[in-house]
Amino acid sequence: MQATDQGAQSAAAPPASEALSLTARLARLSVYFGNQRLAWGLAIAATLVGAATEPLIPALLQPLLDRGFTQGTLPLWAVPLAIMGVFLVRGLAQFVGQYALARIANEGMLLLRRALFDRVLAAEMGLFSRQSASALSNTVVYEVQTGATLLVQALMGLSRDGFTLLALLGYLLYLNWQLTLIVAVVVPGVAWIMKTLSKRLYTLTKSSQQATDELAYVVEENVLAHRMVRLHGAQESQASRFVRLSQSLRGLAIKSTIASAAMTPLTQLLAAAALSVVICIALWQSRGTLDAKDVTVGGFVSFITAMLMLIAPIRRLADVANPITRGVAALERGLALLGDTGAEQGGSYRTERAQGALELRGVSVSFGKDNAPALDDVSLAVAPGEIVALVGPSGAGKTTLVNLLPRFIPMSSGSVLLDGHALQDWDLGALRSQIAMVSQDVVMFNDTIAANVALGHAVDEGKVLACLAAANLADHVASLAQGIHTVVGHNATQLSGGQRQRLAIARALYKDAPILILDEATSALDTESERLVQDALNRLMQGRTTLVIAHRLSTIEHADRVVVMEQGRIVEQGTHTQLMASGGLYARLQSRPATAVRPPVEGDTA
Repeated sequence: MQATDQGAQSAAAPPASEALSLTARLARLSVYFGNQRLAWGLAIAATLVGAATEPLIPALLQPLLDRGFTQGTLPLWAVPLAIMGVFLVRGLAQFVGQYALARIANEGMLLLRRALFDRVLAAEMGLFSRQSASALSNTVVYEVQTGATLLVQALMGLSRDGFTLLALLGYLLYLNWQLTLIVAVVVPGVAWIMKTLSKRLYTLTKSSQQATDELAYVVEENVLAHRMVRLHGAQESQASRFVRLSQSLRGLAIKSTIASAAMTPLTQLLAAAALSVVICIALWQSRGTLDAKDVTVGGFVSFITAMLMLIAPIRRLADVANPITRGVAALERGLALLGDTGAEQGGSYRTERAQGALELRGVSVSFGKDNAPALDDVSLAVAPGEIVALVGPSGAGKTTLVNLLPRFIPMSSGSVLLDGHALQDWDLGALRSQIAMVSQDVVMFNDTIAANVALGHAVDEGKVLACLAAANLADHVASLAQGIHTVVGHNATQLSGGQRQRLAIARALYKDAPILILDEATSALDTESERLVQDALNRLMQGRTTLVIAHRLSTIEHADRVVVMEQGRIVEQGTHTQLMASGGLYARLQSRPATAVRPPVEGDTA
């Protein structure tokens, strides 16, 4: 964790921006990929050894031609021995380099992914309204893997080809320094091409990332809303939306390919021009126009071979800008998530188990300046163990009120206290350990029934079975082949709505928190399922401070007090009998047909 924490602090420095130089961007990534000193040492050593063997190939040609073919004085055993030796050393160097490269990439990827996932788990809640689930998943899983692999491989390729280029140039200088100077003229031209096209590639890569996120979000929306899309016959409009974004992404990909592909022919053209000049001058030298006494057939072939071998590293160096640019751009998204997203902040107060006394003092909540307040100067006191039902039309602010307690949303003004301590003074982990929640939108993980019940805690099988029994789910679980070890699948979709609801109640029972929030926990259930769920809820509410958001009388009538809300304010309070007798808003709501007061749907601010 230490490296992870250091990485988070380092990444929090400057946000990712195009104003940063490539060196600055790489320095920010060194926290994650630069700590593998032994692996980097092995990689660099292997690269140096591999690069040093490159000039040996043309160097062997000179004695082979001059002494072997012309003079016949070269021993026959020397040639295969030298060739086998060179390729043995090269092979070992390549193996060590590849192994070290894999260690660097995967260790760095692990550190960065862990830091990113830790930040997602602890991020302030605004992150999840700013970024879609698909964008966050893409950043944490795919962008990190793609970026790490591209970047580390490209940097090692840059080192390997850079050292190879220097080794070959050194050998060429040794053979003929005049001709080598002509070769050196190519280097500034290659550098200029790489710099110009790299800037273009970086811009296109960032745009492609954004377009990919938008395309993935369309897929995510249509997967989640597949029933609504079919019910409303929206397939054609959604397909058109998908095609439009796909075409935009295709255009960016083609532009990136043009910028990347232009590097190789341009650099090869420069290299070919230099090679042509060198061959002409070498032929001129060999004819005695210049000092030809040191020019031999073997020396000439060796020089031309070494020069031709320069083309491959020059071409790869020209191509390396593309993976480095893409790798840095991909990893910078992760650094931006770390640097631009703050962690949730809490206080230091904590206790093992709260008494459950709640108090809201003049609380207001607004979601944007142009919107009416979701809560408007609300004050409410709830005694330990009291069951309070929150009732009102959709959009009255009920769900906003209960989401204040675990600090899922911020207050605009006022204060909320638990046992006399402001929520901001509580340690966040300690605060949330005091609260259990059962809502109409049950969330389950693709894990076993036992793991879902004991979520966040060690699995005690006896306690799990007891909680399932109290939730009226024990018989069904016992009928499953693997019992509590049955994997429930994606969001427990293999269970019925009532069974999923009772599984959520079992989870709340297992947590055994002193404060319970029930948000439409019996909505959209048939009569039999509602009876079983309500029976389980009655057990769950015993001895706990409970806030119940409900429309059904079967849920409300068990409350000690009913709080009626409208347009973000509390307009009535009392028992069911008292409020019905007063003839106010509560009485009017209860007298409407069942369809008149709908439960809130996803997207409501209530």
